[in-house]
Amino acid sequence: MDGTAGGADDGSGALEDLERPELYLNRELSWLEFNQHVLDEARDDSVPIVERLKFLSITQSNLDEFLMVRVAGLQEQYLEGVTDRPADGMTPSEQLAAIATRMERMYDDLSGTFLELLVPELERAGVNLTTPSELPEAEQRRLHRYFQEQVYPILTPLALDPGHPFPHVPNKRIHLIIMLAGEEPGQPAFAVVQVPAVLSRLTPVRTEGESADFVLLDDVIGEHAGDLFRGFQLVGAWPFRVIRNHDLSIDEEEAEDLLETIREEVRRRDRGNAVALEVSTACHPDAIEVLQRALKVHESFVFHMDSPLSLPDMTALSAPIKGRDELKDAPFTPAASPAFMGVDDIFEVIAERDVLLHHPYESFDPVVQFIEQSASDPEVLAIKQTLYRTSGDSPIVKALMRAAENGKQVVALVEIKARFDEENNIHWARRLEEAGVHVVYGLVGLKTHCKTMLVVRREGGVLRRYVHLGTGNYNPSTARLYTDVSLFTSRPDVGEDATNLFNLLTSCTAPESWRRLIVAPLGLHESVLGLIEREAAYARAGKPARIIAKMNSLQDPDAIRALYRASQAGVEIDLVVRGICCLRPGLPGISENIRVRSIVDRFLEHSRLYYFEAGGRQLVYGSSADWMPRNFQRRVEVMFPIEAEHARRRVVEELLKTSLRDNVKARILQPDGSYERLDTPDDPAARVRSQVEFLALADGAEKEASARFAAERPFIVRPVRNRPTKATSPPVVVSAEPELPAPELPPEDAE
Repeated sequence: MDGTAGGADDGSGALEDLERPELYLNRELSWLEFNQHVLDEARDDSVPIVERLKFLSITQSNLDEFLMVRVAGLQEQYLEGVTDRPADGMTPSEQLAAIATRMERMYDDLSGTFLELLVPELERAGVNLTTPSELPEAEQRRLHRYFQEQVYPILTPLALDPGHPFPHVPNKRIHLIIMLAGEEPGQPAFAVVQVPAVLSRLTPVRTEGESADFVLLDDVIGEHAGDLFRGFQLVGAWPFRVIRNHDLSIDEEEAEDLLETIREEVRRRDRGNAVALEVSTACHPDAIEVLQRALKVHESFVFHMDSPLSLPDMTALSAPIKGRDELKDAPFTPAASPAFMGVDDIFEVIAERDVLLHHPYESFDPVVQFIEQSASDPEVLAIKQTLYRTSGDSPIVKALMRAAENGKQVVALVEIKARFDEENNIHWARRLEEAGVHVVYGLVGLKTHCKTMLVVRREGGVLRRYVHLGTGNYNPSTARLYTDVSLFTSRPDVGEDATNLFNLLTSCTAPESWRRLIVAPLGLHESVLGLIEREAAYARAGKPARIIAKMNSLQDPDAIRALYRASQAGVEIDLVVRGICCLRPGLPGISENIRVRSIVDRFLEHSRLYYFEAGGRQLVYGSSADWMPRNFQRRVEVMFPIEAEHARRRVVEELLKTSLRDNVKARILQPDGSYERLDTPDDPAARVRSQVEFLALADGAEKEASARFAAERPFIVRPVRNRPTKATSPPVVVSAEPELPAPELPPEDAE
């Protein structure tokens, strides 16, 4: 098929010239720059305060996961003497040193953002974070009673001495290191106490005025720590937090029961080696030395914070002001898709034409309706679906269970190795099995990351296959927060490929060839390289040649070299890369025709879309895969063609080109790896904020379709509404308020 063709780019420089380390940016440092973009949103005073707290929370959550996975992996490589280097040529020790330096600056920015920018803004909104010592005497007495009656009985102080070695400190939990005057001068004693997670970290207090005032539970415990060690003189008590290696170590070939093996590994996670230590800036150097020695944390990964630790907890400060619309993003309701408006039978629509949806601007409801109708339709014989991440109360999982109970052949590929979602997926795997769903866990050594649903339906004595393909997960919650694309089709070639895909996943049987889908690890890498290299051939032949690619991450050295060669051949290349980008744009003679931008805004940019001019044929693809070695080689991924003219035109003219016009939230990658914000025009009419444009486009399309529907059927009153998540719940309204799924932006899975 078109995606597999290509050719040698013999008009470019020698291959070895494009393998020089200086042509590549480091993966880890590039990711940290992306996380800086998230923090910049928290620093942007044009963003409402509730949203700024959210972005601050996401920034630190991302850092935690980066430490637990990426830094932990590099530390293991360093200890084991691994000498392999990435394309940029940095050794593990060099990467760790550069990461520590960059993260130290980011921790300073985190603290400064909270204390210098967000706290004053919260105070103006009537929310104060204070300390016990700053309270009026009467309130200090009340707080002392609260400590004695509600906190003290829960605490377990742990002395540190030869008879009491340093206790295990769970991952990411806040503890206090308590310093006491010893029996001999200069010989202090130490103890550790955990700040109990069963109590709210923010304790409300009463002060004069009408503001909502809080103190931190760790400050309350620290203020009264002397009560825990009567007879000793308290020197000080300071919060600290340990970040541990949280990755799984599984030998799938040796695991007799993969589900149980992963369950056991998840239980052991909390005892992984310490990777980093966060401490209060006020912490005494002797106390830090005790912690560092006990936890075996290198001094370069001891981070000091002026602000409270665990800043995600501070999002609770927005609770008293969430009712004030001016302090948060305006709520919105995802638009109904014109293609499905007023439709009772979703199969009739898909049988007639392909349908493309753009989430979250267009509702995810048709995807849920598709599976729910399939579960109850007596003509549906089989449903097969991949589940990488799904929500805690998933209507999709419930529909699969109901379909099995209705006697249909139901197969669910549950990826129980989806990082940080293992426990959730194990739970749903058990529930599905109990309902009669045939649950499989994919192929040994590979994560199943593709997002595919196949429905086999009997129509007039013949079987017809309906397929849904997506760039995002089957998760109604994240579908309201992430930008993704859905494609519904009944094209026979796609249906046959989807059948072969599920046969591959359930029986390890690959077809001789694929008709329309391009699948990793069985040819996706080669196809992407071929598509890029063919654009270079078109350019050298004087034919139209252009590449526009939107993805989460670009790391694969082969793909980067192919893009460099295409640039050298004269291909104009625009890349919209949200996160990691190891390509250096704008290098004379190498990448001067390549432009890279990153967009960070209200919704997480998550769709993967690829456009190739192909001499005027205009090939357009959606995909579950980024251009990274893991996606090409260690995952089952799907890249699918968007062939219907109306859908293809929409992807290019609306989705991709609008993103390229963004001059409000876009940042442009520089050759040195830094990013520069575009100068936003003073004229509001000249400003383009792509996500706002997409909201307006979806809303306009819905209104136009509603008017047309009313004109065509004037005697039918069918209100357009979103399907509630539960039968008794009101219509789903997307705002900044829904709790963000954790992890929000996993650095490894980028999901």
